[in-house]
Parts: sequence; structure tokens; C-alpha cells
Amino acid sequence: MMDGQVAAIRDALDEAGHEPVAILAYAAKYASALYGPFRDAVDVTIIGGGDRKGYQQDPRNAREALEEIRADLAEGADMVMVKPALAYLDVIARARAEVDVPLAAYHVSGEYAMVMAAAERGWIDGDAVAFEHLTAIKRAGADMILTYFTRSVAESLSQR
Repeated sequence: MMDGQVAAIRDALDEAGHEPVAILAYAAKYASALYGPFRDAVDVTIIGGGDRKGYQQDPRNAREALEEIRADLAEGADMVMVKPALAYLDVIARARAEVDVPLAAYHVSGEYAMVMAAAERGWIDGDAVAFEHLTAIKRAGADMILTYFTRSVAESLSQR
């Protein structure tokens, strides 16, 4: 997510003889409140009390994501990612319309936690909503989805 990071990784891989190794760039990583459950689970603390917003994108700015995606591809990225996914379906769709590389979307802990909390209270069918979320992400243009629902979706699909 930091400028020049992909180029540095590409150079190091190539110099070590690992040219075929692909790079997935966190090209569009937003400063999102949806990371909260993960941060709580791993007890993240930044020395000096700062946060990561300095290198994450403003949630109000969709154009910056495309600039970062273009920059990471120019530096040698083979794949790009949008994170979080559901609140940024517009960014996924715009990226898909513009680039022809594998596009990943990260359905993050807060997106998962909202579904699970509502399902635990009986307000929604959690499995159905999970599939709906993942379908929307795929429909927006993601080739790959990283999600906390992986296990439950795999188990559900294996029982069909």
C-alpha cells in the first residue's frame, strides 16, 4: 500500500532469481472502520499512538484507488486488491472496467462480524446473507475474494 513498495519487492524477487513469483498489491486499501474486529482480536497497538491512516486511502475518494492501482501495476504488480470489499463495490467495478489483471477483494472482519452478529440475534439468515455478499463482490468484478466466510461457505457448498 505504500508508494514504491511493489517496485522494491519486484526488484528483490528478480535479483534473487524469482522472476516468476507473482505479486498481489494491496493497491486500494481504505482507512476503514471495518477493520475493528481484527484489530481487537490481535490487540494492535502502534507505537506512539498513531494509526495507519497515513498510508491508507480516504473512504470518500474513489479516484485515488485507480491511481494507486495504476501505479502498482506500473511498478510490477501482477494482481491488485481492493480492501474492504462490500463498501467499495463501486471501486471494484471501476477497477475491473479499467484493468485486465486478476482483481482480488478482501471481505474484512467487520463485514463478517456484522453478518454474524445479526444472524446470532435471529435477524437474518447468516448463510444466505454471506452468499449474497460474496455474490455481490464477484458480480462487481472480483476474480478472487478473501473472506472470513471461507470455511462456512466451503462446508455449505460441500453439502449441496
